[in-house]
Amino acid sequence: PYRDSLSSSPLLFPGKIAVDSSENTLVIADTGHHRILVVKKNGHILHIIGGPDRGRNDGNFSEASFSSPQGVAIKNSIIYVADTENHLIRKIDLRLELVSTVAGVGIQGTDKEGGAKGDEQPISSPWDITLGSLATYEDGVLWIAMAGIHQIWALMLECGKLPKGSDLKKGTCLRFAGSGNEENRNNAYPHKAGFAQPSGLSVAAEDPWSCLFVADSESSTVRTISLKDGTVKLLVGGERDPMNLFAFGDVDGAGTNAKLQHPLGVAWDKKRSLLYVADSYNHKIKFVDPKMKNCATLAGTGEASNIIGSSITTSTFNEPGGLYVEDGGQFLYIADTNNHQIKVIDLESRTVSLLPLLHVDTVDNITRGSIKMTDKAELPRLPKSAPHLQLPSLTVSPGQALQFVLMLNLPPNAKLTEEAPSSWFFTAEGNEWLLCDPHRSGTIADIFEQPIIPFQLPTNCLSADALLSINVCLYYCSKDSNACMMKGISFNQPFHIANVNQKSIAPIELTYTF
Repeated sequence: PYRDSLSSSPLLFPGKIAVDSSENTLVIADTGHHRILVVKKNGHILHIIGGPDRGRNDGNFSEASFSSPQGVAIKNSIIYVADTENHLIRKIDLRLELVSTVAGVGIQGTDKEGGAKGDEQPISSPWDITLGSLATYEDGVLWIAMAGIHQIWALMLECGKLPKGSDLKKGTCLRFAGSGNEENRNNAYPHKAGFAQPSGLSVAAEDPWSCLFVADSESSTVRTISLKDGTVKLLVGGERDPMNLFAFGDVDGAGTNAKLQHPLGVAWDKKRSLLYVADSYNHKIKFVDPKMKNCATLAGTGEASNIIGSSITTSTFNEPGGLYVEDGGQFLYIADTNNHQIKVIDLESRTVSLLPLLHVDTVDNITRGSIKMTDKAELPRLPKSAPHLQLPSLTVSPGQALQFVLMLNLPPNAKLTEEAPSSWFFTAEGNEWLLCDPHRSGTIADIFEQPIIPFQLPTNCLSADALLSINVCLYYCSKDSNACMMKGISFNQPFHIANVNQKSIAPIELTYTF
């Protein structure tokens, strides 16, 4: 019954998430559907890339395919993807709407050194990625958590040097840290350190941190790798014996006194100098103060369930796998993997909400491609399934003032989606001269206080008969399943325009039940 209650989610085991604050967009690895979603922060889906079947095709958005993608990173309309079960790193160009392969050959590699050109270098189960900077280039390197061979690798997006490394050509893909042995071993020499299925990465580029944080899942630790000299150190979790991979638990504390269980994600909060950890098998989100090496619970009760409570302490998760702090530092986005949802923690108000994924008709009816969203200055677009209701014809005179009263009803146990703007707007196809009033659209903020919409005919009417459409787009979510959708209705009002002294017309009720 618990899983059934989630069946209406458009996601299936989403693994990782990234945010492009400059464009107000999110990138979601919809892992179980073998696809990448690009969505606005209000939940509008912009692009569906890949899915629903596995594949490894490059090409445009309707051709490209992935296999259980996990880590994602975005900068300047370029998305990098850890295409985990294809053993590839993919590049998505949102401007050109093209997908290409930048590392890996499509079969699992055993090479633990690397050094070849990216698309000639075999790699092994890349699980997470994050952009990092070189001495001469911002975002000049892509760090890769290579879970399959227990190492951290680098893909050189520009030429340059890694810490303690020599000059490297652009496009080179090679090991940065980790011997390849499955261990919890810390070392001043990065190649002698040991990891155990590293699955999450986050960069703190600024001093005094200047490090890469690693969620090392099988050792149940969080580790740091210095971006100055490559030194690998323990932050929290595990124990001192590098061969003991069973030192897991659920204990708040400092250093090895803290216990985690299979953490899969980390996210650096530059504003607060804190690291958030997806403590996946404990079904919690934790935070670490890297100065004190102290780890404590932020959200989750330890129970695998799906409760959005009145506070973060009563809200619950189910094996959350990915985290991302948006640039402003207010919101922490969480891929709540086994709940098939994206959750959002407001770090200032300390509340949890659900990101509503609004699958307009174009998303329902296709499996992949780009969904062109309208610009803010433009009017919304009705979904194709929106019914058109014909109203009785009205005899009116030029310049006459009318009122339309919205009387809309949502399905049982549904509520308007606060994060997405429900709206009404006028159109008059073929009779655009009707729309002389600048007040042509508005919002619907409360289903219990719906607007009364004024409309005034022009004094100079260009024909004796005309048709005005009053259109409504509603975004609403089910209180039971958290499924969100966009629905529309168009009311068609015919006018017969006569130059007569017209008495006032009673408000026209626009009634519809979704």
